[in-house]
Amino acid sequence: MKAAVIHEFKGKLDIIDIPIPEIKPKDVLVKIHACGVCHTDLHACHGDWPVKPKMPLVPGHEGVGEIVSVGSEIHHLNLGDRVGIPWLYSACGQCEYCLDGRETLCLDQDNAGYSVDGSYAEYCRANGEYVVKIPDGLSYVDAAPLFCAGVTTYKALKVSEVKPGQWVAIVGAGGLGHLAIQYAIAMGMNVIAVDTGDEKLALAKELGATHCIDFMKVKPSEEIQQLVGGVHGVICTAVTQAAFGEAFKSVRRGGTCVLVGLPPEEMPIPIFDTVLGGIKVVGSIVGTRKDIQECLQFAAEGKVKAVIEEKRLDQINEILDDMIRGEITGRIVMKIS
Repeated sequence: MKAAVIHEFKGKLDIIDIPIPEIKPKDVLVKIHACGVCHTDLHACHGDWPVKPKMPLVPGHEGVGEIVSVGSEIHHLNLGDRVGIPWLYSACGQCEYCLDGRETLCLDQDNAGYSVDGSYAEYCRANGEYVVKIPDGLSYVDAAPLFCAGVTTYKALKVSEVKPGQWVAIVGAGGLGHLAIQYAIAMGMNVIAVDTGDEKLALAKELGATHCIDFMKVKPSEEIQQLVGGVHGVICTAVTQAAFGEAFKSVRRGGTCVLVGLPPEEMPIPIFDTVLGGIKVVGSIVGTRKDIQECLQFAAEGKVKAVIEEKRLDQINEILDDMIRGEITGRIVMKIS
């Protein structure tokens, strides 16, 4: 099968022939029809994070396709089922986090396209317990980005505990943020989008944001405090320390600042303001299988749709170069089969 493989950090991916994976009793084999490209894939290829991925590596954790082989111990899936293979490739299933519905915190987990080979390939082996079925009527291309970007922002909004009718700020209106805006509106929230550039802000307005703030022209926290007296929650998908600082200052008393982006710097938090304001600062990482089912259903009902540019697998190095330069609006999805 054809696959995009990286052999060393910060190297180029090679499109080569590798064997189709053999499945074990708890696995399924998925013929990949499409795979989204996530900024995490770039971090994996560059070895940016403290925990390093395997090498050589087939990246990709937004792969979607049809099951063509089912392991002997998997009984809830069938040949031909349309499924996606998310970031959480598998977890132990027995620790306190798995047992109380927080499986993404499991310390004994594998991650697709990181600790195990992912979906930049014509076929991908997956743990049958952790793939998620795609609802009827939702295309492979539209479903792919929801298995990471979609569920990540959807879960962050749930974690924020912002109620319908309340205000939420989305800091960073790009690949994740433009989905966060749609999920927030579908969940009944009022949205303020923060980013820079006419194109991104115009998209945020088109998607339903009530206010759009250009951080290059005004100080977002001051503008938000003036407009609505501070938001009830803020979702920070950006990857700069300055963005996180402004996000924190945008929250009203009793609100929640949800951290999603992963910049390399630390985030200084003013203890006095946090305590007196009763502000919660929460980290949110992707989502569980249940979260994925929920976020896919929003899309199946036509309430959320990623802005997608379709590419081919053999364009992956160009795609990652564009990502480094910040030249991608929305999400890239590679059609593979």
